[in-house]
Amino acid sequence: MGRLAMRTDYRCEVLPESRYSEWLKFVAASPEGSIYATPHYLAALSRADGGRFVLLGVHAGEEVVGGVALYEKDSRFGSYVAPRPLLYYNGVLLRGYDTRYPSERTARHIKILEVLEPALIKRNYALLTLASPSSMTDVRTFTAAGWHVQPRYSYVVDIRDLGSLWTRTEQNLRRLVRRCEREGITFHRNGDFDAFFRLHTSIMDRREHGRYLSEAVFRRFFQELHADSLCQLYEARSSAGQAIASQLVLLGANPVCHVAAAATDQKFQSSGVSAFLRWKSFEALSALGHTAVDLTDAALNPVTHFKSQLGGELKLTLALHAPQRLSYRLISGARGLITRLRVGPSASSARSHR
Repeated sequence: MGRLAMRTDYRCEVLPESRYSEWLKFVAASPEGSIYATPHYLAALSRADGGRFVLLGVHAGEEVVGGVALYEKDSRFGSYVAPRPLLYYNGVLLRGYDTRYPSERTARHIKILEVLEPALIKRNYALLTLASPSSMTDVRTFTAAGWHVQPRYSYVVDIRDLGSLWTRTEQNLRRLVRRCEREGITFHRNGDFDAFFRLHTSIMDRREHGRYLSEAVFRRFFQELHADSLCQLYEARSSAGQAIASQLVLLGANPVCHVAAAATDQKFQSSGVSAFLRWKSFEALSALGHTAVDLTDAALNPVTHFKSQLGGELKLTLALHAPQRLSYRLISGARGLITRLRVGPSASSARSHR
């Protein structure tokens, strides 16, 4: 409590629903803002995933100048906060200050974080991980308090100048886009959810985390967001009218939108339809007024190699891990040891680098 009292001009508090409109204005203007921090989106995710959310805001006077939208889940160790599928960013948001001196902006941000960090610790989560977009770079307040920082990466594609983007897109992908157009593959702004879910789960079933939402739950989640114009389902169809590639994009008031999921029918991979769908979606999103598309995650794998060819920029993002409870560390450490003993060190290492 001592650290909170030191900054009498800044205070941190949970925002009631009556102040959600104020939070939305802050999110729309923050460099770190995105749909992931909005009450409407988090409410829909809570209904789909069984969690809950809290908006923790830092005020300077009556103005919200910082904060974090906390999506909480329960475990045997207590409640926890961490990124998950459909929630790639869940980190700190700061007000953007247009000041003559960068030192003034930095000083204000540090004041905000010095109030926010102890308020987060006071919530006593069993596990607390915050992941911010690339604009959040100064995490000294957290590291000084014992937090662990982990690098993450994502590709962000600037779609303001489509002509310039086309020249930055690798030549082979441009060739594939043109070939798809010649062969009668078509782009659709209102894709079929059944086709999307079928294609998406065909990939999820082959991955470690598997299906994270059932079809019925995912459908309700999508319909709720789409009714509020918070997402768009783009689709590519073959000349015969079959849906062969789908992409779910999260929108919102911020200029950067986010690819939540994308999948292509394996039988049509060589057709170039993945490149075709990405390019056509860039055109559609640019027409809606968005300035950039976050392709979401850039772990080293073939999908990331494909993302790298789309003319975007590799962005370093940071995940902040709060100091964990001793009981959680002991049990998690024991589980990790048992896993290594069962599968062997080489297999365990291989799995960690997928």
